[in-house]
Amino acid sequence: MGTAPDYTNDINPEHALKYAIQNIRGDRAQIVEGVIEPVTPTWDHEATAEAIRDQIKPRVRELGCVTGSGNLDLPGSSNWYVPDIAVVPADQAKGAGALLPDQTLLIVEVTSESNGDTDRVVKRRRYAEYGAPLYLLVDRVERSITLFSEPGHLGYTRAEGPLPFGSPIALPAPFDMSLDTTDL
Repeated sequence: MGTAPDYTNDINPEHALKYAIQNIRGDRAQIVEGVIEPVTPTWDHEATAEAIRDQIKPRVRELGCVTGSGNLDLPGSSNWYVPDIAVVPADQAKGAGALLPDQTLLIVEVTSESNGDTDRVVKRRRYAEYGAPLYLLVDRVERSITLFSEPGHLGYTRAEGPLPFGSPIALPAPFDMSLDTTDL
């Protein structure tokens, strides 16, 4: 898919919307199917993401990657996502304003009551369409975890789960590790 476009000199409505979202003062925001949504997670939400981040961090470092919740652009659509966790190669993250889903190794989204369907349906479909190799859905409402892999234009073709919290879930290569979901 390549490099995220520069939206500063275009008059295209998609580009104007994405330019505006990058220049919001204060809270972070994302665009989901053309709707601007503030990104203001609760502490419980953050604690869940941190439990995942803590487990994968040693392997992420070994792979020469970083974790973060940086901007992900989906060019050609009215979407600009801020994932709960994205694992990206450190050399791609350095100096980047936004990356593309296919530049990640793993994307993790943690549901909240207000955005559960967005993470379960919309983002899952879009991440697959834009080539994110692994999408881990941590569903706090359903108290389950699902790993989606093998992306295609119609969605992910492989899913492990949903598994109830407390069940281990295997992250395939390049991670080759199992996540403990007991404390989620």
